Amino acid sequence: MDARSVIAAVRDGRTPEPAALGWFARGLADGTVTDAQAGAFAMAVLCRGLSAEGRVALTEGMRDSGRVLAWDLPGPVVDKHSTGGIGDVTSLPLAPALAACGAYVPMISGRGLGHTGGTLDKLEAIPGFRTALSEAEFRAQVAGHGCAIVAASADLAPADRRLYAVRDVTSTVESIDLITASILSKKLAAGLEALVLDVKCGSGAFMKTREDARALAESLVAVAQGAGCRTSALVTDMTQPLAPAAGNAVEVAAALELLTGAAPQPRLRAATIALGAEALVLCGLAGDAAEGAARLAQVLDDGRAAEGFARMVAAQGGPRDLLTRWRDLLPAAPVILPVPARHAGQVAAIDGFALGEAVVHLGGGRLRDGDAVDPRVGLTGLPALGDTVAPGDVLALVHAADEAAAAHAAEAVQAACHIGTAPALPPLVFERVG
Repeated sequence: MDARSVIAAVRDGRTPEPAALGWFARGLADGTVTDAQAGAFAMAVLCRGLSAEGRVALTEGMRDSGRVLAWDLPGPVVDKHSTGGIGDVTSLPLAPALAACGAYVPMISGRGLGHTGGTLDKLEAIPGFRTALSEAEFRAQVAGHGCAIVAASADLAPADRRLYAVRDVTSTVESIDLITASILSKKLAAGLEALVLDVKCGSGAFMKTREDARALAESLVAVAQGAGCRTSALVTDMTQPLAPAAGNAVEVAAALELLTGAAPQPRLRAATIALGAEALVLCGLAGDAAEGAARLAQVLDDGRAAEGFARMVAAQGGPRDLLTRWRDLLPAAPVILPVPARHAGQVAAIDGFALGEAVVHLGGGRLRDGDAVDPRVGLTGLPALGDTVAPGDVLALVHAADEAAAAHAAEAVQAACHIGTAPALPPLVFERVG
């Protein structure tokens, strides 16, 4: 086998044999495939696509390019993946809630990507929290506490790490085939029995339309199931923030408000329950979605999910008194600036991409590889579609490192929140795929 023949086959509209795609994935991991060949392959896939069989073969090859975990636990091993949005902090309440229902959740998460926040960056806003665990620590925590949220180790799907870096600089990020293989190679390497996917669509998501989101959801579900993992997907709304906060520490605060009952966070709670119910059905811990939703609601309401989150945080180096002192423990920005509404009316549309970019430019995300993230900054009190405002009413609060950054972000928030006539409100979950 050689890289040229694999690239030529894809270029000419033919899907290479599964063994050839597996060889190519191993070559990405060990350097046999050059950067030029990796870029040519990515462009060929973007332009010509792979067959359904080819998507499975590439994903499995990338999964098998490094270590694949196996578990021996007294319950099902399950996880969730979101394609990213604004205020999307469901992983924090969902992982301990699933664990409280009898599942084991080895959640391998990522950092911020573009305008969307990353679960690892959010958790690292908690003082002392460690996302880099050894495999032994990871296994012990999942077995002992039911859940852990960690960064991928260097030997987990190394082919994806290499190909992702090439895609980022060759304008080939948008390929559904490559997105599918990238997401699933890491998740499947975690040794999951079941996986629920949250594929978001709208102004704050990478997929702007339901059609594009459905296409990605169908690809992800088909490939994951083809690789032997029970999987379903929910296509969910991202035309407005999921929680009324965007940023790292402020989103952790929103999750803790839900877990402790300090604030209801209705959209975040609904998403957590919908995704959790789907996961419980997939892994056999609930007979149907209604039963799963009832179990999730119970562990959120009776405090078991909150207690599980606190145990996970303490086990990963965070404070042991988080549930009682989180308002004091989470880092706070030195400048908090109210953003006034310019006009009277109702919130007719929210540009989620613009809100995410405002957080990035405050320092809450990365403009370049290696940038440090400021956990303190962000936006809170974000409006919901249909909210009525008068001139001067507070649209949101900007949390910033200095006055100049706060003023710039305030202008971005005003521009992102369009005031007019209230739209028909979309459902949180558009459809289920699987």
